[in-house]
Amino acid sequence: MAKTLIAFFSRADENYFGGAMRYVKVGNTEIVVNYMKELIEAVSFKIEMKDPYSPVYMTCIEEAKKDLRAKARPELVSVPDSIDEYDTVVLAYPNYWGTMPMAVFTFLEKFDFSGKTILPLCTNEGSGMGGSERDIKRTCPGADIRKGLSITGSAAANSKGALQRWFTENGLM
Repeated sequence: MAKTLIAFFSRADENYFGGAMRYVKVGNTEIVVNYMKELIEAVSFKIEMKDPYSPVYMTCIEEAKKDLRAKARPELVSVPDSIDEYDTVVLAYPNYWGTMPMAVFTFLEKFDFSGKTILPLCTNEGSGMGGSERDIKRTCPGADIRKGLSITGSAAANSKGALQRWFTENGLM
């Protein structure tokens, strides 16, 4: 039977929601991932930076911009020993400066995704997928990169229907 991995990066603390800052205990991407786990059978793995960005939103985005410009690969708390047993990887992340957080690149570069299907999901407040799908294709040669799903972060709590449609379109439901 095909196995699915949900690999995700999510940030709690102070976040931006449609023009205002708000403190959250669970990041938008993780809210969406929790719905995914209700809908499909999958193992989940949270991509976490050893030295996380600031809990203050404006400082965080400046740190993320600096890492993007430097093409940094932040050290992660951990990575799975292998992803060989998975046929499909749902890759979920927020949009940071038009692409994925650099920690997601760190994760992707640890493995060979040849022959695997990657379903990208990006939470954002209006910037959509940005260039993340293109960046995943460049980072994971040999993988089948499907059309991603953009979820407005402030509407993460209402994303279950969109997830069901997307998973159905991609043969996971």
